[in-house]
Amino acid sequence: MAVWALITGASEGLGREFAILAAQSGFDVILTARQEDKLQALAQQLEQEYHVAVVVLPADLADAAAVERLWRDASTDRHISILVNNAGLGRNGPFAEADNWPREAASIAVNVVAATILMKRAVAHMVEHGSGRVLNVASVASFLPGPNMAVYHATKAYFLSLSEAVATELRGTGVTITALCPGATRTAFFAADDAQKATLVTRMGMASAKSVARSGWAAMEKGKRIKVPGFLNTVFANLPRLAPRALVAWVLAILLERRA
Repeated sequence: MAVWALITGASEGLGREFAILAAQSGFDVILTARQEDKLQALAQQLEQEYHVAVVVLPADLADAAAVERLWRDASTDRHISILVNNAGLGRNGPFAEADNWPREAASIAVNVVAATILMKRAVAHMVEHGSGRVLNVASVASFLPGPNMAVYHATKAYFLSLSEAVATELRGTGVTITALCPGATRTAFFAADDAQKATLVTRMGMASAKSVARSGWAAMEKGKRIKVPGFLNTVFANLPRLAPRALVAWVLAILLERRA
């Protein structure tokens, strides 16, 4: 039976890079995101360059019912050996701003609800088959409170905690969970809602999507539970252990403030 990799948020950025890595590794690939035209173009590229089967399943992951349909359509008569839970949304701006809520609600729907549904369905499916790997794209934000990106940081803290807990539950099953926790990465995520204007990004720069994806894919293949790529990101991830949490939050408030 062919083995498949399901990649969410596959139309660009990290998702696109993960799809290429999956095809290079010989997996047939299922691509999902909202932008069907970009998915179809990527599917054609993967088929031509790597001679793998590619299925395009456009979906709005902010809709829980659509997430369930996505999993059902993806897994029917297929063995999903890899799930890359990559889709994510964020919002830069003060929590008190009322007009932030639609984007924050969508962030919770995608980063928490959709990611959990897909992970839960995939884990059960993989345990039944006796093997499988889940790569959850969390963030260095998982370790830190995030003033000016409070909801996004909270969703990623949830995702990291969920990943670690389920990874422990799955010991001995042949199924592994890896949480990838990158810092700022050159993707469309940071172009949305002025997030690219945060001091953290403008002063410290961003890693390439290709390098981050390769790091996460290698960690997943080794069955590592957590991967924080980059020295500076590792420092940030350990800040709450090295300094008072109030001080950490104050520093992050400065780094996540939008610049003119």
